[in-house]
Amino acid sequence: MPQAADTARVVILTVDDDPGVSRAVARDLRRRYGESYRVVRAESGESALQALRELKLRGDLVAVILADYRMPQMNGIEFLEQAMDVYPGARRILLTAYADTNAAIDAINVVDLDHYLLKPWDPPEEKLYPVLDDLLRAWRCSDFRPVPSTKVVGHRWSARSSQVREFLARNQVPYRWYSSEEPEGRRLLAAAGQDGQRLPLVITPEGGTLIEPDAPELAARVGLATTPTADFYDLVVIGGGPAGLGAAVYGASEGLRTVLVERSATGGQAGQSSRIENYLGFPDGVSGAQLTDRARRQATRFGAEILTAREVTGLEVGGAARTVRFSDGSAVSAHSVILATGVQYRQLEAVGCADLTGCGVFYGSALTEAASCQDQDVYIVGGANSAGQAAMYLSRVAKSVTLLVRGTSLSASMSHYLVQQIEEASNITVRAGTVVQAAHGTDHLEQLTLRDVASGRDERVDAGWMFVFIGAAPLTEWLGGTVLRDERGFILAGPDLTADGRPPADWELDRPPYHLETSVPGVFVAGDARAASAKRVASAVGEGAMAVMLVHRYLEQS
Repeated sequence: MPQAADTARVVILTVDDDPGVSRAVARDLRRRYGESYRVVRAESGESALQALRELKLRGDLVAVILADYRMPQMNGIEFLEQAMDVYPGARRILLTAYADTNAAIDAINVVDLDHYLLKPWDPPEEKLYPVLDDLLRAWRCSDFRPVPSTKVVGHRWSARSSQVREFLARNQVPYRWYSSEEPEGRRLLAAAGQDGQRLPLVITPEGGTLIEPDAPELAARVGLATTPTADFYDLVVIGGGPAGLGAAVYGASEGLRTVLVERSATGGQAGQSSRIENYLGFPDGVSGAQLTDRARRQATRFGAEILTAREVTGLEVGGAARTVRFSDGSAVSAHSVILATGVQYRQLEAVGCADLTGCGVFYGSALTEAASCQDQDVYIVGGANSAGQAAMYLSRVAKSVTLLVRGTSLSASMSHYLVQQIEEASNITVRAGTVVQAAHGTDHLEQLTLRDVASGRDERVDAGWMFVFIGAAPLTEWLGGTVLRDERGFILAGPDLTADGRPPADWELDRPPYHLETSVPGVFVAGDARAASAKRVASAVGEGAMAVMLVHRYLEQS
């Protein structure tokens, strides 16, 4: 437990409309946590929100909020959505009956739920306290002090505004969005001395202003680490997707001085997934953002440094050192390097798509845009899992979702469970053998020209939203001739480097390369960037862990 001085004003809040249940929850909480935390209870969502606002005004901290799902006027999910605006750092638990399990699963995405508990929770020693202990421990390890949110003022159909919002959201930086056309947006522009010609405007919590900031400038001003604290490490991990985060967790936890370098936001493509249902240990699914947040916190808790918005442009070998060079000319060196750069979605080459990217045409799930798709007709291009997950997520808010697939069916490239869910969704239509020929619109997407592959016939349809998930290209161009890659740019490693059991011609060691070791000793690859990898979250995490084991073996023999 934390010291009393640290928690004298820290609150655990519980809300349930049944007075008997409300008193029972509060009783169990006080019995376990009453000496260290203040337990506040409420019997309606509105009274609980009022209590939160009063706590905020007094400067109190709220560590955990427990809300019953079935409440009149305002159910538990609706309450937690509003409570997040007041205390975004508080851990959130939904109390449900067995029949409400689906609602709890939905809440994972809607309010980034930390946990849900089935009622009754007796005995609390087994079903309530272990959950609360873990959440309180995570809250204490986080920056739980109230932080005024960043403000972003931009145009709805501005590509750069969309990029800034996506960057902040994926890096889990709290922000509020204001359209430049609404009164409050105009007031903020006037206060910053701007006429709205250059957008977006970003206002930091301290009151500083940024006009059309690039990623490194934005990251530095909103409190993300961008500069390494040392010049030399045991391990540099390049890429913050599942493989990179897995490597950072295992490297730091096993005593290696570890730094992870990410060019945009941790999580990679998996971090943009609305829901991952086939990852071990999450039978009810988990959002990519939630999984990423937990992995990032886990890595930093073990001591790994995580640098954001740093573009890697080169890898150099000098004796025992491996030097990673950044786009700004700086560099960091290490005994070993793990390449976990992942892949990016290929660009759709249809006429007009490039001009409308960020203005109705999006690559990846662009979860920040999902709210704007309410009651809209949405098109998704792609036939693999990422496209299927996005279709299921957007189908909850969109009027209709049309999945455009070049192949003859989904079964060839999509997991069976997703195919089944899509078939059961009443507002999802799959158009097989269909490609996008052109995108039309002035300042935003308005129509699409679709072509039937078999007949060659074109059809023009109204469309304001298109999300693209086609193919994957490795982010390895910057490696140049440093490590061997295949014809598509994927990195060769281990057995794929050898011919007849012999290592590559320029291999300088007596032993053959380790399983995930590239053509450069001490440089390893993990995850989607590796040639012939499985392209699954679980396998990427496993390869990140395995690469660290091989790093240890390499360091022991160096």
